[in-house]
Amino acid sequence: MAAAKIKKGDQVVVLSGKDKGRTGTVAKVLPKEGKVVVDGVNVAARHRKPTQTNPQGGIDRSPAPMAISKVAVADPKDGKPTRVRFEERDGKKVRVAVKSGETIDG
Repeated sequence: MAAAKIKKGDQVVVLSGKDKGRTGTVAKVLPKEGKVVVDGVNVAARHRKPTQTNPQGGIDRSPAPMAISKVAVADPKDGKPTRVRFEERDGKKVRVAVKSGETIDG
């Protein structure tokens, strides 16, 4: 299994779909399904009936998983999408933005 290029806490840019161009932070990574959950992006609305525990009912909005191929890591320098490369720096394996060459914290 290859090392994960996108991790929890990364700033990502959506490349395609209804939220194209929006940015957000990765809340959860689902590697077996090849999906990520990004805060504030791909929000699904679920209409809930009033119950005893929730007498008000209403609409629950929560981010839904989306394909990992639809997002790219945001470049630390300018915030534009970039690919990720692994390099050895100071004896440590680190993630590096291909566009700017900056290390990606995470």
